[in-house]
Amino acid sequence: MQISSNHNFENKVIVITGAGGVLCGFLAKELAKTKAKIALLDINFEQANTFAQQIVEQGGVAKAYQTNVLELDSIRASNEQIKQDFGSCDILINGAGGNSPKATTDNEFHQFDLPENTKTFFDLETSGVEFVFNLNYLGTLLPTQVFAKEMLGKQGACIINISSMNAFTPLTKIPAYSGAKAAISNFTQWLAVHFSKVGIRCNAIAPGFLVSNQNRALLFNQDGTPTARANKILTNTPMARFGEAEELVGGILFLMDDRYSSFVNGVVLPIDGGFSAYSGV
Repeated sequence: MQISSNHNFENKVIVITGAGGVLCGFLAKELAKTKAKIALLDINFEQANTFAQQIVEQGGVAKAYQTNVLELDSIRASNEQIKQDFGSCDILINGAGGNSPKATTDNEFHQFDLPENTKTFFDLETSGVEFVFNLNYLGTLLPTQVFAKEMLGKQGACIINISSMNAFTPLTKIPAYSGAKAAISNFTQWLAVHFSKVGIRCNAIAPGFLVSNQNRALLFNQDGTPTARANKILTNTPMARFGEAEELVGGILFLMDDRYSSFVNGVVLPIDGGFSAYSGV
């Protein structure tokens, strides 16, 4: 994509959590084209480092840091190293998150006489629900506690969180993930108000349905045809297709760039092909 090169963030330090994942790793590579210094944080150092090396090979500036977003000491250690390597954080993208099978039901609707061994709402594991809420909510709150301290009073400082379509209307089967992402949208608004007097804007994007390695098996059969769940998604997406990772970049750049969004604060921007606007009728 050429859109990233239209934005100049030279000498800015962008910290991205969850940067070992396919989506945030892709975003890191795109944002490196703005001439920013990219810090890729992930608990899986090898994956984050793979993306960092690709950025360096393409002439960008990047480094990976093994970081557990649920441990303050780990986040603080990464912050200190980033300051030594690049300087203090200017822009924070909270991309760490995810779901767990332990917090997912087999059935969309509870009914009488369900097949034996169906995992219902009543079978959800407390540990799974806690994991999902902690990873998504605390995994956003704790990095913000650490890195926002470095951003106070900085010109162009901003935080971008990753919400979801689930935050607008919960999807079936995944109550913990839907609730956690709703909390992210609420937290985004809270942060926007809280930091409004010290120069930090906070917004979020809410991606629609993209195909990734994590959800490919849920969306497509082995012969490549859409699953029943994928067909429901496509039917309720007015543009009648899945999104591409590239289509998130423009929204993030808009929210990052003070030239375009200096008065945008507390917004959760859907990038969803119209999914959130469609009633199904």
